[in-house]
Amino acid sequence: MQPRRRTALVLTAAIAAAAPLLTACGNDAHPGAAAVVGGQRITVAQLESRVDEVREAQRAAVPDQAQYQQVVSSTSGLTRDTLHNMVLDRVLHRAARDQGITVTRKEIQQMRGDLERQAGGSKGLEAAWLQKYGIAPGRLDDNLRLQLEAQKLAAKLGTDTSQPAFWKALSTASEELHVDLNPRYGSWDVQKSSRVDAGTPWVREVTTAGGQPVTA
Repeated sequence: MQPRRRTALVLTAAIAAAAPLLTACGNDAHPGAAAVVGGQRITVAQLESRVDEVREAQRAAVPDQAQYQQVVSSTSGLTRDTLHNMVLDRVLHRAARDQGITVTRKEIQQMRGDLERQAGGSKGLEAAWLQKYGIAPGRLDDNLRLQLEAQKLAAKLGTDTSQPAFWKALSTASEELHVDLNPRYGSWDVQKSSRVDAGTPWVREVTTAGGQPVTA
């Protein structure tokens, strides 16, 4: 019997295409806020702290100063991409909740174990997520929860993340949450649940048990 295939949906930055905008928030309306999602603020301080976590992890992974500067240069959009992921996390969680979807700690640990075996251990997985997706080691489990919610949501809808039914669910969640972004970080596209000025496509990877990730 063939091993059951496992799908990991790696959600990084936004789809590049722009569509009708959701009104962005301004500093006068939400002072100190990078974004407001469901009436809850993501403060500039919280965003900067999350970015600092990534930079500190990158610095530890690349001790050579010249190489570190190259890493910083190649990830110059880190702040905006990090905010996008923070907003997307809440949107996807709302969409999953609307469908009665939950993710258990055991499921996260199981996914992590599968990925660690493919990456050659915990450190290998952490390094890969940091390098490819800008996820600090301390946030890896949170990101895996996001992956599982997306996977379960797509399955519940009888579709996958490339199909309109999945995006409709995220669009509905965006509307429910009234996502507002501070204009300095762009604007939120309610139809695609993405920051409209983002230039990096979403990345979807399919991993099979015992196999290497392949881009889908």
